[in-house]
Amino acid sequence: MPSDTPSPTAPSPIGYRALLRNREFAGLYAGFTLTVAASTLSGFALGTLVDRRTGSPFLTAVSMYGATFATVLGALTLMSVADGDRPRRTLVTLQCVSLAGVAAQAVPGLPLAARFGLLLVLGFFQSLATGTRMGLLAEVVPASAYVPARSLMNITAGGTAVLGFALGAVLLRYLSPQGLFVTAAVLTAAGLVAVATTVREHSVRPPRRPGLRETWTANTALLSRSGPRALLLNLWVPNGLIVGCEALFISYAPDHAGVLLAAGSAGMLLGDLTVGRLLTAEWRRRCAFALRLLLAAPYLLFALHPSLPVATAAVFVSGAGFAATLPLQERLLALTPDPIRGQVQGVESAGRMTWQGIGAALAGGIAQYLTPGTTITVLAAVSLTLTVLSRPFVARTRTVRLGKTGT
Repeated sequence: MPSDTPSPTAPSPIGYRALLRNREFAGLYAGFTLTVAASTLSGFALGTLVDRRTGSPFLTAVSMYGATFATVLGALTLMSVADGDRPRRTLVTLQCVSLAGVAAQAVPGLPLAARFGLLLVLGFFQSLATGTRMGLLAEVVPASAYVPARSLMNITAGGTAVLGFALGAVLLRYLSPQGLFVTAAVLTAAGLVAVATTVREHSVRPPRRPGLRETWTANTALLSRSGPRALLLNLWVPNGLIVGCEALFISYAPDHAGVLLAAGSAGMLLGDLTVGRLLTAEWRRRCAFALRLLLAAPYLLFALHPSLPVATAAVFVSGAGFAATLPLQERLLALTPDPIRGQVQGVESAGRMTWQGIGAALAGGIAQYLTPGTTITVLAAVSLTLTVLSRPFVARTRTVRLGKTGT
């Protein structure tokens, strides 16, 4: 089979230190890190509060991860705000909305219905902020630094989430859930200050009136082309199905689920570091398909009911395959015209998060009828099949902008 896309030899990857010397990127990065930390603490606090009040595992899980389903609403309605002519002002405004929402969660005695309503509102605006942030990212760093920048943010997001849950567990020994909400609000405010004081307004975008019509027009243009459609398929569905596999670890090995989850996280961090920092653009293109196979293939071993060391190794290797998102995102950015870069990246992020939720729900539903090990194997096989069948469409993508003839 041909390689996904041959191209001329690219220069060596830009290092993380060089990226952080860029004042605007450093501000975006700091704001993103603090926002992830705040979101983690806020989710942990809400989950704890709901568990204490209701004792319902379902409501507790929804309270911690339900905001991901609201992100798709942003992608379908107002994601065009990510490409407005004042992106810095838009991001600062959305950060202010997040600050108000997190601070409202800290109000004692707030009814659970109001808390879930706030959760959905925050998820909606969070998706818009993600699109705006990623649109700005493509402007504040050169194209050659985009993948290392996304790699650094992915690594930081994973590490911050792990540390945030650990810190939340420690803080709950001394603070109430409302105290955690206050801490999250402080972190959100710090992220707002980091963005407001470092990122400047960019004037490269033409004036446009964001809204539902603009959002649907760009989304239609995005999904009507076979190239971007194939890229989004590979960014959303295979990843979501593998997240579904991970969602079954507790059912598969109750006493060792933590080991398996940690192995997956470690593999993901290693993969992002290797692909984003060490590989050139040419090697990222060459390795893209192999990484997509690596994401699902190791889980086929679960059909044999492997021992814990073998299962842990398989999960670790699979985790590295999540780094396939980096070359796919790079390809998608190359296919996207400047005026809608933020919206397209916001749609990609929202769709990926939504499919992770779908994958987890699908896995849980299938596991009601099959064993967890068999369900993991089935999901991995479907993920692998989709990757292989869609490869010719991904391989035909070229750097042709949306709205022009191509793909």
